[in-house]
Amino acid sequence: MDSPSLKDINKKLDELINAFQREKDENRMLRAEAESWQQERQRLLQQNELARNKIAEMLSRLKMLEHEPNE
Repeated sequence: MDSPSLKDINKKLDELINAFQREKDENRMLRAEAESWQQERQRLLQQNELARNKIAEMLSRLKMLEHEPNE
């Protein structure tokens, strides 16, 4: 059985290095994407809270109007 030549070993090593670099790049991209989604989620939660507060304020005003004496 032939043992792998130095050329074959170097080729395989280059392939592994390239695969590692691709995975590293993809990992970096996925981390950036996850960070972006987290920021978007935070923004939407803040918008939701603002809307919730506005609705609560409107409901409070409506209840006050219900209890005002009719003029």
